[in-house]
Amino acid sequence: MIKLTDLLENDILKPRRSPEERQKNYKIAIQKRIQKYIKDGGKGSLDLRGSPVEKLPDNLQVGGDLFLENTPIRELSDNLQVGGGLFLHNTSIKELPNNLKVGRNLLLGNTPLSKKYSIGEIRSMIEEKGGYVKRTIMIWKTTSSNHDAPLKNVKRTIK
Repeated sequence: MIKLTDLLENDILKPRRSPEERQKNYKIAIQKRIQKYIKDGGKGSLDLRGSPVEKLPDNLQVGGDLFLENTPIRELSDNLQVGGGLFLHNTSIKELPNNLKVGRNLLLGNTPLSKKYSIGEIRSMIEEKGGYVKRTIMIWKTTSSNHDAPLKNVKRTIK
């Protein structure tokens, strides 16, 4: 028969990690995932939706789409290159970096940037900083109080 003292003395029962420690470990895991993506050549999409990512590495190159929706990220690194679409819905992005290059679409919504500027102003801002968006810039305007609402509750402004 196993006694409680045996379990405690032999470290069989370990206390659970605190929420702060779990969050810290999750941030480390996300950074390792980004580094592995870079090491593997930056091929395909990089999906960081809902993660605690706050900063991207300088000169990041993403071969496919870059999903940053619902993250606490506040700024993008200079010289960011995205071969596909760049998805920034529900972020705290206030300005776009120098030399931003997006191969397809830039999708914004519920960001300080999309609330302050029009699509034309955003495109001009990107071009003035030496970058481009090859296709469409879209601003999603949520019509409900739920910012994670399905697309049927979103008005798209396209240019």
